[in-house]
Amino acid sequence: MKKNNFMNNFISYLFISPAFLLVVILLLIPMFQNVYYSFFNWDGISMPVFNGFKNYIAIFRDVDFRISFQNTLLWVAFTLIFPVMGGLLIAVFLRGLKFENFFKSIFYIPLTISFVATGIMWNYMYSREIGVINSILELFRIDKVSWLVNVPLNTFSLLISWTWQQIGVNMVLFLMGLSSIPAEQTEAAMIEGANRWQTFIHIIFPMLRPITTVVIVMALANSFKVFDLIYVMTRGGPYRSSETLAMTMFRETFTMSNMGYGAAISVVLSVIVIAISAGYIKSMLKKDLLYY
Repeated sequence: MKKNNFMNNFISYLFISPAFLLVVILLLIPMFQNVYYSFFNWDGISMPVFNGFKNYIAIFRDVDFRISFQNTLLWVAFTLIFPVMGGLLIAVFLRGLKFENFFKSIFYIPLTISFVATGIMWNYMYSREIGVINSILELFRIDKVSWLVNVPLNTFSLLISWTWQQIGVNMVLFLMGLSSIPAEQTEAAMIEGANRWQTFIHIIFPMLRPITTVVIVMALANSFKVFDLIYVMTRGGPYRSSETLAMTMFRETFTMSNMGYGAAISVVLSVIVIAISAGYIKSMLKKDLLYY
């Protein structure tokens, strides 16, 4: 009997070993290597030179890092307000609406487009000379606007593009949450005289909190690591004014060849994302808002 159990366990571990090895080789080893090199001065070619915590000290003295950190916080705040709240409002509005599937498809289609393609498309939209937006403004005799050059307008222009693509996934997740709410509870509230707004605030929204936690954690992680869209549209410019932490990490690592410094930035970014996400989830668990 024990031999059979041992063989069953061995076969089970044998089946999961390829996936486990992929995680170790492609994720865990590079992660620990990144932390290791963050304590070195290294250009990626010559021998690394140990410099202790100098890279981390330099981060908090770097003016460019502070600008990218502020931009990242702006991305996070904007994401929580517009893609997340927008996705919730659209989900509530579309549920039960005539041609619901058609409207859901319209909001979801942008998510199927890659970040690179989205960046190229919105670059055309924002173009000063041939852009669609400026062409519309000209119809109303409004001067052309340099959407991706003027500061801070360039960052808000990027955020609008980001919202356009991300609002669809939040809508789908909230629709999943809405479908799990028993109809009896909302019907009982309506019978008691509650209007649609009161029903939403006191019945629907509290019961959406488990899926809301998932949406917010995903939105936080995605907004902290956003890179593709910014790189395609502005390269973080002009003068690094639209850089986020992920963009700064890329520039320092692969453009400036400051591998150690770039590794330190990635470690700081990872710690921030993990700390905020874990703190938020813990606070939700303490309030008994997640049910498993």
